[in-house]
Amino acid sequence: MDSNNSGHRDRLRERFLKAGSDAFSDHELLELLLFGVILRRDVKPLAKALLVRFGSLNHLIGAPIADIMQVKGIGESAAIHIKSLHAILLRAGQQELENKPIMNSWSALLSYLKLSLANETREQFRVLFLNNKLKLISDEIMGDGTIDHAPVYPREIARRALELAASSIILVHNHPSGDPKPSGNDISMTRKIIQSLQAIEVEVHDHIIVGSQGTVSMKAIGLI
Repeated sequence: MDSNNSGHRDRLRERFLKAGSDAFSDHELLELLLFGVILRRDVKPLAKALLVRFGSLNHLIGAPIADIMQVKGIGESAAIHIKSLHAILLRAGQQELENKPIMNSWSALLSYLKLSLANETREQFRVLFLNNKLKLISDEIMGDGTIDHAPVYPREIARRALELAASSIILVHNHPSGDPKPSGNDISMTRKIIQSLQAIEVEVHDHIIVGSQGTVSMKAIGLI
């Protein structure tokens, strides 16, 4: 490592200790992350190239490892290092939902769901199973599909709710198109699931649709 690169790293670390993250641009924060895995190279061009390729930190950490590795100079170790941040944020978000009633942590829930699903390129249907205190028991994928469809089976959701002794659920799926507006199929499927779960006295609190443009609560717009 040349002295200029070493000096740059030292200055960046020192500024972070003194001023915190608010004083940093996105590429500088990404540089700090890359320091830990790329030891002898100037990582500023790599950080900038990653942001050009993915557009934002959120899209970067949500991207598949194979896509991150397509940026010249980023090997498997660096890509795993970046993706580990995504995994840590998801785990932290899930743990917060396990420790507090979801209805009291709605903004945390939406942040968790956007982090988890907003960058998915295929439609995914998930169910959040809740206990009688409205705390998260489990977040499970119940359907994994194509760019515009994920198969969902109401009987499977009911069976799993019984296995977990869930008192209620929140339905979640993403729209890879980016637009979270519910489709006619979304509405009809939600009603079928609600009907299936009424027989076992499991309440459907909401159906949240996630897209890169935002989230929509079907309950909030009067569809549940």
